[in-house]
Amino acid sequence: MIGESLPRLEDAALLTGRGRFIDDMDLAGQAWVRFLRSPYAHADILGVDDNEALKVPGAVALLRDGLETGPLDNRSPVRRRDGTPLAPPPFPAFARGRARYAGEIVAMAVAETAAAARDMAEAVAVDYRPLDAAETEELFEWATGDAAEVEARFALAAHRIRIPLANNRISAAPLETRGALAEWDARDGRYTLFAPTQGPGQVQEALAKALGAARADVRVITPDVGGGFGMKNGIFAEQVLLAHAARQLGRPLKWIDDRAEAFLSDYHARDHDTVAELALDAEGIFLAIRTSTRSDLGAYATGAGPVIPTDGGSRMLANVYRIPAVHAETVCRLSHTTPVTAYRGAGKPEYGYIVERLVDEAARQLDIDPAELRRRNMIRPEEMPWRTPTGLVYDSGDFAGNLDAALELADRAGFAERRRASEAAGKLRGFGFASYTEPDGYKDGRVTMRFDEEGLLTVTLTAASNGQGFATTFSQIAAAQLGLPVDTVRVLTGDSDIVGRGSGAGGSRVTTVAGAAMVRASERIVEKGRRIAAAMMEASEDDIAFGQGAFEVVGTDRRVGLREVAGASFNPAFLGDDMDMGLDAAGHFIARTYSFPNGTHVAEVEIDPETGRVSLERYSLVNDAGVVVNPMLLEGQLHGGIVQGVGQALMEHMVYEPETGQLLSGSFMDYAMPRAADIPSFALERSRTPCLTNPLGVKGVGESGTTAALPAAMNAVADALASAGAACVQMPATPERVWRALRDRAQDTH
Repeated sequence: MIGESLPRLEDAALLTGRGRFIDDMDLAGQAWVRFLRSPYAHADILGVDDNEALKVPGAVALLRDGLETGPLDNRSPVRRRDGTPLAPPPFPAFARGRARYAGEIVAMAVAETAAAARDMAEAVAVDYRPLDAAETEELFEWATGDAAEVEARFALAAHRIRIPLANNRISAAPLETRGALAEWDARDGRYTLFAPTQGPGQVQEALAKALGAARADVRVITPDVGGGFGMKNGIFAEQVLLAHAARQLGRPLKWIDDRAEAFLSDYHARDHDTVAELALDAEGIFLAIRTSTRSDLGAYATGAGPVIPTDGGSRMLANVYRIPAVHAETVCRLSHTTPVTAYRGAGKPEYGYIVERLVDEAARQLDIDPAELRRRNMIRPEEMPWRTPTGLVYDSGDFAGNLDAALELADRAGFAERRRASEAAGKLRGFGFASYTEPDGYKDGRVTMRFDEEGLLTVTLTAASNGQGFATTFSQIAAAQLGLPVDTVRVLTGDSDIVGRGSGAGGSRVTTVAGAAMVRASERIVEKGRRIAAAMMEASEDDIAFGQGAFEVVGTDRRVGLREVAGASFNPAFLGDDMDMGLDAAGHFIARTYSFPNGTHVAEVEIDPETGRVSLERYSLVNDAGVVVNPMLLEGQLHGGIVQGVGQALMEHMVYEPETGQLLSGSFMDYAMPRAADIPSFALERSRTPCLTNPLGVKGVGESGTTAALPAAMNAVADALASAGAACVQMPATPERVWRALRDRAQDTH
């Protein structure tokens, strides 16, 4: 089954309206919640008058002073520049005396219906004293690499390339908005939270800490999830407050946010400003790279926020090249904006963008073909394993081979003719590409594999699917490992009581770590099954071999299927004195090394100089994800990642009014999202170099599309603008920005 494009097993329910999302769930006796949020980005809260709110028909309670929960868990492994641990300020579940960003929770309206809860929130009178919202505060400085060596290499360099780069603030904007349903069981003394997450374990741990409860007294259940992209991987204030208030009021509480509320309260992402420099010798060989970045973390540091512009992203600074020395420094600041967290790629797109934009600019300034400049500096397959100056060790990949294959797939040879055709129509045309590798498959994954008496296998995962197709992927892996029909495998996720401890989905890791754990668990099942099969066939264990879903006595035609053995495992007659009833096993794989997907993406754009509109005309890619479990799902992951990368490059942008801190792009009327008409069909080929760091040979893929699409799209925009003598713009390359760049070029020529 490995390598087959099996149709998604979960789609029959999802496409016929039989999915089960938070908004589909209700509990007996539940009340509804609406959160009152600060309209100011920075303000003292002088008083809250709930008299009119409590007169609303159906009002239950207006909660504020009694919501004494602990702060949100925002611990981070990042260390400051001087080596001391980072201790970010507490992240309160709601504003205590002062609101620090527009959208921060001030109070909680509880009513019998959702409409009544909304009316209550609107009826609350809050006395605010507005404060300066433009101020920012430095949280910490960070650095990595050898600054002295890098400076020495720059001093000796024949060429030095320096460019400023902005990585614009964006919203994850998943199809399903956030929500939660919480209840308190007084009999068992347990909280239960139903919420869309990327894995219940991390939310369970953080929720227990905020509530001052034991982890065993908190259960988190995640049903179907309509998109997460990193944003739903951690704790949110609403989850804590609902659970706390459910106990306080003695009834279940439900909250579903609307899209306007989501734009304000969902954690944002990116928001980095970088000055990047590349040193080259006279032959165009890379000598060193360095970056200086300012990262805006928002009003509070989340657990992931400080990691992305520091340890998490800077690992990408060597990318696919033999760059001997790197240095990166980052200043992380707090501002009166929504906090930021991980979003598809979480540092890899940001720093991959830096490297590939620098390389393209170097090629332009040195008048070297950008493909040739890359080839001169790419790490070759025979040089692996290759240790980068950031500490990564690449085990596999043919970077130059991917580049050449992608350029051929994109018909680079025919681009000149296509450019002439565009120019004849009064348009500009650009061709851009980007090569990448990224560290994926980290942390851990725990699985259990358990047969029932009828030989049906249930597999549990600690990660929760957000649309990736886990039921299909892991049914295929189980079928391949144990020789079972796919329809005899069931995959369960999302319930902390069932799946146990382990990390959730994120970092393109689930197939790597959970797949490796399944290999281990399958081996244990086979070993126990061999003993049972020997008893069933009255043979020596040493004579029993397993293959294609059955045990056989070597050299004979006597065999028994694994499913039959599973049924026999419940019969004491076939069990040794030291054996437990049933056929099951657990596997827990901790990734000690990364997998490194890699490839090259090529974008081709056309620009209308009269309007500045950028049209993505063609997109081609060659991707190496090692051993592929399901090619169709892999292509879907790449397609989605590319669209999100293109969306950020060309249109998406969370914009604040600088003086008041008000969000100006707080709806889809103002926040542009890519639509089907904005995206061409993709030309995709796969290269295959199996990963050597996990037993399945798989590499991550969920973030690869985004990592490559940002620089590929913007390099194409830069190429088109350069053909007209205009400088490139910062992301997003909106029509207004592109039009201004062309207008400024025209003014400079007169």
